Amino acid sequence: MNKKRFGSRLVAAPYYVWAAIFIIVPLFMMIYYTFTDVNGVFTLANIMQLGRFKKAFGLSILYALISTIITFIIAYPLAYFMTKIKISSQRLILLLVVFPMWMNFLIRTYSWITILANTGIINTFLGKLGLGPLQLINTPGAVILGMVYDFLPYMVLPIYTVLSKIDKSMLEAADDLGCNSLQKLRRVIFPLSLPGVASGITMVFVPSVSTFYITQKLGGNKTMFVGDAIEYLFNLGPDFYNVASAISLVLMVLILLCMAVMNRFSEGDEEGVII
Repeated sequence: MNKKRFGSRLVAAPYYVWAAIFIIVPLFMMIYYTFTDVNGVFTLANIMQLGRFKKAFGLSILYALISTIITFIIAYPLAYFMTKIKISSQRLILLLVVFPMWMNFLIRTYSWITILANTGIINTFLGKLGLGPLQLINTPGAVILGMVYDFLPYMVLPIYTVLSKIDKSMLEAADDLGCNSLQKLRRVIFPLSLPGVASGITMVFVPSVSTFYITQKLGGNKTMFVGDAIEYLFNLGPDFYNVASAISLVLMVLILLCMAVMNRFSEGDEEGVII
């Protein structure tokens, strides 16, 4: 028994080392910088300066909420449709959904510049029709579009997984009780899919609220989001690490709160979000 326990610990040792180096140590460093000044003296001044960035927090949360809602509106019908077709077609659509994730995130985002630019594909086509060019790039719509495009698979996959595992006998029971298609969707299918919905919302909202590359490339740096503020302060040098760490800590707390709320919808289900 002791040998088995020692063997399991030995196998898990690389993970513990990795977690200590890349999770625990950076976390302690962030907390340290948050509550100290440039001289290493304890202070709450960094927390007090967060009021300067309330607009960045507000915009980040607003855009993340809008992107998450749009992603859900697209993903849920798609995932539901996938469960109604034959298995081979499900696999094909699933492949098409996952395929963009095989490419680098930065490349996927940067490709939208060539599509939305004033001389891009869309405006070139509109120009030939005498309708353009339109200002598509460096707009709030472009930022939301980039978020929805990049994070859509994270909403589709958990919802599809839960929907595909719903017991068919429950749907048959709903039919026997006189439920029409809409009632069956509202009273049976959607409640049973809530764990997948909660997981998808978390997986989309969390990266959306903290992103900075999408806002920079598709938003044109016209507005500063939380991720942009953190990157900007860190690029200014060590004198600004403390404030940047304070923003990062608050953002992490907001994300953990979001995950805790979503976990309540998936509590006790294997498809739920795990913190």
